[in-house]
Amino acid sequence: MKEVLYQKISASLSEQIKNGTLKTGDKMPSLRTLHKEYGVSMNTAIQAYLELEANGLIVSRPQSGYYVSYKPAYLSVPSVSTPSNQAKSESVETLISKVYSTLSNKDVTRFSLGVPENELLPIAKLNKELVNAMRDLTGSGTEYEEIQGNRKLRRDIARLTYTWNGNLSEDDIVTTAGAMNAISFGLMALTQKGDTIAVESPVYFGILQLAKSLGLKVIELPTHPVAGIEPDALKKVLSKIKACILVSNFNNPLGSCMPDEHKMEVVKMLSERGIPLIEDDLYGDVYFGNSRPKPCKAFDEEGLVLWSGSVSKTLAPGYRVGWLAPGKFKDKIVHQKLIHTVSSTTITQETIANFLEKGRYEHHLRKLRTELHANSLQFARAVAEYFPEGSKISQPQGGFMLWVELDKRIDTTELYDLAIRQKISIAPGRMFSLQNQFTNCMRLSYGQRWSEQIDNKLKQLGRIAKGLL
Repeated sequence: MKEVLYQKISASLSEQIKNGTLKTGDKMPSLRTLHKEYGVSMNTAIQAYLELEANGLIVSRPQSGYYVSYKPAYLSVPSVSTPSNQAKSESVETLISKVYSTLSNKDVTRFSLGVPENELLPIAKLNKELVNAMRDLTGSGTEYEEIQGNRKLRRDIARLTYTWNGNLSEDDIVTTAGAMNAISFGLMALTQKGDTIAVESPVYFGILQLAKSLGLKVIELPTHPVAGIEPDALKKVLSKIKACILVSNFNNPLGSCMPDEHKMEVVKMLSERGIPLIEDDLYGDVYFGNSRPKPCKAFDEEGLVLWSGSVSKTLAPGYRVGWLAPGKFKDKIVHQKLIHTVSSTTITQETIANFLEKGRYEHHLRKLRTELHANSLQFARAVAEYFPEGSKISQPQGGFMLWVELDKRIDTTELYDLAIRQKISIAPGRMFSLQNQFTNCMRLSYGQRWSEQIDNKLKQLGRIAKGLL
C-alpha cells in the first residue's frame, strides 16, 4: 500500500512539472510540507522524491532542499568543438572592447558579465573585516606585504586544499592580484616569445589575449561541453607545446568539468614530457553536486602543475585577491611577482584572510551554490521556451556560465548589436577563440538573482534571435 501511495504522489508531482505548473528552477515543497499536505509518513514523502529524482525531474541540493530540474528532451548539448588551428587568426579586440564597455552601465542587463551580482555577496560582513584589517595591520594596511603574500591568507588557502587532498602548506602558495595575474606570472616564467601553448576551445578570451600579447602561438584543442578537452587531442600536440593552460573545473565559457580519469591522464602525459600545466581552478568551489571536484593539481607528483584560484568569482571581484601554487617553479614565480608588482595589496589580502579564517567563506559558498544552481535551471528552461527551435545549451554542474549554440544562420555578433539597443548584453562566441569559429554561439552568465525581469529579458533576447532567421 505504501509503495502505491508514494508512486501516486510522485506521478502527481511529475505531471505538475511536465505541464509547467512547477517550473524548472522552482524549489519543491519541503518533505515536511509533503508529509502534512498528503497526510503520509516522512518515509513515504522521501520515497516520492527519490522516485522523481531517479526520473531526472528534480535534484537535491545539500542543506537546501529539492529543485525542479526537468529539461525538455529536444534541448541537447552543444557540439564538440573542432578547431582547425590552420585558419588565419582574426582580431577580436574590437568586439571584446565593445562588449565590455557596458560593464559599469547598471541600466544594461549584463548576461555578458561572469561574476555574481552584489546581491549575492556578503558585502556587510566583508566591510566589517575590512575595518578589522585597518585596525589590526601595522600602518592600517599602508605598509608593503612580504613578496610571497599575506602569510595568514596563504595558510587559509592551503587549508582549503585539504578538501581535495591538496595537502599544500602556506609556503607552497604565492598570492596574486586575481587569477589572471597568476596565469600571467606563469606564462612569463615558463615561456618565451614564439613558444606554443595548448588551451581549450572555446576558452576565456583573457587567456587568449594574454598569450597573444606575449607573442605566444596558441593551439586550440577540441573540447567536449561536458567532459572538457579530449586527452588524445592533447597527446597529438605534445611535441609542439611549451606549456598547457586548462580551466579544468567548470570551464569558462562551456561549463565543462574534466572527469578525474582525464585529469590523471593529462597530468601523466604532460609529466612524462616535462611540460608544465597552468591550471585555472577559479570556479572549482562553485560546484552543484555533493563535493568539490578535484583539480589536476591533486594528481601532480612532479610539481609541474601551477594551480591558480581567486575569490574574484565567489566573494569580492574588485578586491583582486588570487593565488598560485607554482610547484617546482616557485622561485621563478616569486621573481616575476617582485619584478612586476613588488607586493600584493596589503589590506584586501588581510580582509579576505580574516573572512576565511572565521569560517564565513564556506557558509557563503553554500548559499551561493544553491542560488546559482537554481539560476542555471531557470536559464535552461527559458532558453528551451524562448529561443529558436534547435538551440543547444551546455549543462554545467557548477560555475556561472551557460554556453548556447544557435542555428548556424545566426551571427551572435549581430545579435549582440541588436540586443544592446534593448539594453541586453551577451558575450558572442567569437570572443572565445583566435580563429573564426563559434560565430553562432554565445555565453550567458547566470550570476544575477533570478527575477521576472531576468525572465523577460531572456524572452526578449529569444525574440531577437528568432528575428535573425
